[in-house]
Amino acid sequence: MKFSIAIHGGAGTLVKGMMTPELELRYKADLEKALDAGYKALEDGKSSVDAVEIAVNILEDSPLFNAGKGSVFTANETHEMDASIMEGKNLNAGAISLISGIKNPISLARDVMEKSEHVFLAAEGAMIFAKMNGYTTEPDSYFYDDLRHKQWLEIKDTDSFQLDHSKSKDSKFGTVGAVACDKNGNIAAATSTGGMTNKKFGRIGDSPMVGAGNYANNETCAISCTGSGEFFIRGVVAYDVACLIEHKNYSLEKAADEVINKRILKIGGDGGLIAVNAKGDIAMPFNTEGMYRGCRDSEGKKEVLIYN
Repeated sequence: MKFSIAIHGGAGTLVKGMMTPELELRYKADLEKALDAGYKALEDGKSSVDAVEIAVNILEDSPLFNAGKGSVFTANETHEMDASIMEGKNLNAGAISLISGIKNPISLARDVMEKSEHVFLAAEGAMIFAKMNGYTTEPDSYFYDDLRHKQWLEIKDTDSFQLDHSKSKDSKFGTVGAVACDKNGNIAAATSTGGMTNKKFGRIGDSPMVGAGNYANNETCAISCTGSGEFFIRGVVAYDVACLIEHKNYSLEKAADEVINKRILKIGGDGGLIAVNAKGDIAMPFNTEGMYRGCRDSEGKKEVLIYN
C-alpha cells in the first residue's frame, strides 16, 4: 500500500530577488525536517493523524513560518492563533481559534477532536479547555520575532492589515499544513496559522474552518489550504476539491488544479493547497509566485520546493 505525505509553509513567497541563498536554505531545511519526521511516522506504521500533527508541530516550532512560534502580531500587539485537524475515515475533526500562548495549536485542535464532544472551540473557552488538558502557556517572549515585529510596526495605527504572503516586503509567509495517507489508506489533514498582521476585531481566516481551509474524507481527499483566507472561506475551497472528485469523478490533480487555477481566481483569491487521496496520490497547485512545499511517498518520490 502506497503511503505519502505533503506539507506546506504558506503560499506567496519572498520575491525571488529578496530571498537570499542562506534564507532559502533555512526554509528548505525546516520544511525537510517536518517532511521527514511526518514520513518516518508513516513508515513506522503510525496513523495519518499522527503524521500530520508531527509535521505541523515542527513547522509551528520554526520562527520562519506564520504559525506557533512565528505567528504575526495583531493590532493589539498580541498573537492569535488558529488551527484545525481532520481525519478522513470517520470525518472526525477538531478546531481552535483566537488562542494565545499555546506552543503547538495543532495539538490542541487534535485534543478538541479526541477529548471533547465538540468540533470547534474559540477564544477564552478554548483556553479553558487547554488548561483542563494540561497545556501551559508560553510567555509573550517565546512568540516574539524581530522581523514579525517590524512588519507590524510598519502598519500599526493604520487600517491596513497584511496577509502574511503579501507580495511586498521581506516578510515571512504563511499558514502551515500537512496532509497524509497512511499504510491503511486512511488520510488526514492539519492546518495551523498565526493569522494576518495587524488584524482587528477577532478576525478568523480559513485555516480552522472545516471545509474551507482544511478537510479530509477517505472517499475523496485530504486538503490543507494557504492563501487569502477570506476568499478561501467564500469559495469553501477544501470541500470544493472534494466535491469535484465525488460528483464529477475528477482526478485529485484535476480537481485541485480547477479550484486553485480557475474557481478561486475567478473571485479574486490567491494561494494554493496541498492534497492527498487514499491511494497516496499528491497534488500541490498554487497560483502565486511560489509556495513553500514538500512531498514524499513510499515509492521514492521526494521534493522540497519554493518557486514554480
